[in-house]
Amino acid sequence: MKKTNNENYALLVDFYELTMANGYFLTDKKDEIVYFDLFFRNVPDKGGYAIFAGLAQVIEYIENLRFTEDDIAYLRSKNRFDEGFLAYLKDFRFTGDIYAIPEGTVVFPGEPLITVRAKAIEAQLVETFLLLTINHQSLIATKASRIMRAAGERVVFEFGTRRAHGPSSAILGARAAYIAGVDGTSCTLTDKLYGVPASGTMAHSWIQIFDSEYDAFYAYAKLYPDNPTFLVDTYNVLESGVPNVIKVVKEVLWPQGLKKCNIRIDSGDLTYLSKEARKMLDAAGLTDCKIVVSNALDEKLITDLLNQGASIDAFGVGEKLITSKSDPVFGGVYKLVAVEKDGEIIPKIKISENVAKITTPHFKTLYRFYDKATDKAFADVICVHDEIIDENKEYLLFHPEFPWKKKTVTNFRVRNLRKPIFLNGKKVYTEPSLEEIRAYCQEELASLWDEVKRFDNPHVYIVDLSKKLWDIKMSFLKKD
Repeated sequence: MKKTNNENYALLVDFYELTMANGYFLTDKKDEIVYFDLFFRNVPDKGGYAIFAGLAQVIEYIENLRFTEDDIAYLRSKNRFDEGFLAYLKDFRFTGDIYAIPEGTVVFPGEPLITVRAKAIEAQLVETFLLLTINHQSLIATKASRIMRAAGERVVFEFGTRRAHGPSSAILGARAAYIAGVDGTSCTLTDKLYGVPASGTMAHSWIQIFDSEYDAFYAYAKLYPDNPTFLVDTYNVLESGVPNVIKVVKEVLWPQGLKKCNIRIDSGDLTYLSKEARKMLDAAGLTDCKIVVSNALDEKLITDLLNQGASIDAFGVGEKLITSKSDPVFGGVYKLVAVEKDGEIIPKIKISENVAKITTPHFKTLYRFYDKATDKAFADVICVHDEIIDENKEYLLFHPEFPWKKKTVTNFRVRNLRKPIFLNGKKVYTEPSLEEIRAYCQEELASLWDEVKRFDNPHVYIVDLSKKLWDIKMSFLKKD
């Protein structure tokens, strides 16, 4: 189910975007065609890759972008904006072009994830929403992918709704985590809006409100006999929790021919408790009972638990996923890379003493190289928009910062990762379903070598500039 956007986000901008837009209007720049790239500089957690997410919300925003009478009145009250500009905003619509990489794509620093080609005012006013949307969802999707990799074949639920940074972060964070492979969420509204499976069991308060733990489990099993999950750490996991589960399962479920159930451990030594609980359950004949653990988990703790031999079937991961606690900023930026005059694209560059902040100029596209023998991705090349890479010819890869590092490749196929999303203000992109995005993301991850996906010191994936684009960039940097 697709969310219908009933909220007005026209003023969800940094204030300088409005003052600049007003300035463009007053200096006859409002109709000048410009090109902006949205890209990021570093992978969170020093990882080897990131996952692009949030495009669906960008599309929805662009389609619904309007300034209301109330918005205009507010802007007028600031005494900063020309009346002609305010009249222009009354009829404002996005009329430009947007190119983007599909959601769920594995991406790397410096790559143009989204390019906006539009009139200067239009391109400037969408900056903040594009950044906050792509930064947030790509961050959470990337973190979720790391957690899923640590969990292996085990089930993972996103449990972070109550620790998220506000409603939108909870709802869309769960969506992003699902794209990256998480099996479900505790957030009911995400299920309603996007179809991410919502699940939940009981809190400690359910158990405390009954006269005994046994009574609480018994009542729950009677109400929800189909694969119930019992929270066993309210009082004592091994001395009361697990024994009471065993008793209730035999009294309530087995007489109905039901054997599936779960226990959840939310505190304590999860390795020790899960091992001992497994022994107790198996000895009592509850071999179909699964063990779920939660409590401030992330990819590192999950890896440690499994390395210690913990007997765990599923993980509930909350705050450290929904906030990406270990590295909570994706760091995407939105930079002007070209202007267009009389049909000619004129590249622009931002030069900085901080080398990492020097931008790559021009209207660009992005090719991914795959080894035909293994079908694994091994390099991306950023090109000028009209460049075509011939798969039937050898290709010279070189490091854009250290160009003497070169490699000639053959027997490859290439894929242009970018797609037109809007042309002349009209959506031309057929949006995939969330399930299709999720499946595509798994295909993307499968195309990477394991060395790129490892947590510590991952292999640095090659992202090069084409010779043509590199020459253009160097022409700016070598100017006196």
